[in-house]
Amino acid sequence: MTAATAVAENVCRHPSFAQPGYVAGYWATRAELPLHVLQLRLRQDQIWCLPAVQADGSLLFGPWRQGDPLVSNRYGIPEPDLAPASLIAPKDLALVLLPLLGFDRLGHRLGMGGGYYDRSFAFRQGQPAPPTLIGVAYACQEVGTIDRDEWDVPLDALASEFELLSFDRPFAAR
Repeated sequence: MTAATAVAENVCRHPSFAQPGYVAGYWATRAELPLHVLQLRLRQDQIWCLPAVQADGSLLFGPWRQGDPLVSNRYGIPEPDLAPASLIAPKDLALVLLPLLGFDRLGHRLGMGGGYYDRSFAFRQGQPAPPTLIGVAYACQEVGTIDRDEWDVPLDALASEFELLSFDRPFAAR
């Protein structure tokens, strides 16, 4: 079994994956874990979305299916080729799968350093609320402890090829 398949199986075990709505992933670059296997497991009442970097450093999300047009953002990462009015706000997503460089067992993550996800989901600071944030990683990306800054938005769960960790941050469903 590949790591991508094992991670997909673990994400599918999370209760939030059973909810209808927008499911945001990412276009894997460099050594990020690819999500194509998970995208193929969506139900008919779920819509796959990809992030679109905004001028202010935040993210909006665009629905995307295989074959839909893409454009490269300023980092060369493909994004849905959609008008700004067609993009979805972070608060309107049901589930978000986040890439990361490292994670710890407290639900903290190291990203690429741009703060895009933290800025976009800052509304969750101090009061966990939808969407559910699940980090996806290879198990070898686990580190002992990550020093958390005040602007870091913690994960609700993490899926690796070996396990699904839940960080016990309950919130009321919409």
